Amino acid sequence: MRKTALEVLTGTLLFNCLILPVQAEDTPSLESASAIRVLLAAELETTLSSQMSGTLGELKTGFGEQVKKSEVLARFNCNEADARSKVAAAELTMAKQNLEAKKQLRQLNAVGDIEVSMANTEVQKADGARAMGLAQSGYCQVLAPFSGRIAKVYVKPFQTVTAGTPLFDLVSDGALKVRLNVPSNLLKTLKPGLPLQVSIHETGKAYPAHVSAINSRVDAVAQTVELEARLDDRYPDLMAGMSGTARFTQDTVQQNSTQP
Repeated sequence: MRKTALEVLTGTLLFNCLILPVQAEDTPSLESASAIRVLLAAELETTLSSQMSGTLGELKTGFGEQVKKSEVLARFNCNEADARSKVAAAELTMAKQNLEAKKQLRQLNAVGDIEVSMANTEVQKADGARAMGLAQSGYCQVLAPFSGRIAKVYVKPFQTVTAGTPLFDLVSDGALKVRLNVPSNLLKTLKPGLPLQVSIHETGKAYPAHVSAINSRVDAVAQTVELEARLDDRYPDLMAGMSGTARFTQDTVQQNSTQP
């Protein structure tokens, strides 16, 4: 028996009235936000650049090598800088000798106070030049600001570079951070200390972690908020740059739903 158009329309409206309210009541939860993409990042990472123009000597480290804090990574040919530093030191010595002579002459009333004051100013000027020379000599070697591994080498031995030229990428070897973005409408459920499981593609393993920081700004375009998590322990098989997914467990969802 065929249905009339009125009966078909009535049945469609009835179906929508039954289904649409159920869909409207669905609210996002941490459980529905499972399998969130994550990226492992180092606690510290930086690009070390040249602080002077000059010619490099032999590099003291290479790609992938482990370095300690304050270890020398590279040296410049600094004959010119060392010579300027010696000249500045000699000028300081001469200025001090001149000041002492002026003081003795002042006791004999052979010179006035203004000449003694000018000699003292020359000493301060020479001391500043010496300090500048020492600072420039310090640029002759590149030191590691923290312990880690060399992730990239931009230069070659005996290469001439200018000030500001990138030399090395250094990545710390400490605990790794986990970066992830979740929908912004989950903010009311998120808080520091929230546990999660991080599965890494490269190792095929899962690692326990907890939320350590929540961004204070929401991405208005993507409607997401950035989180930072910390792994509960150190794992030698993990490296910065690895990626995977994070899942908030069912226990976590239930625990947060019961808390006020």
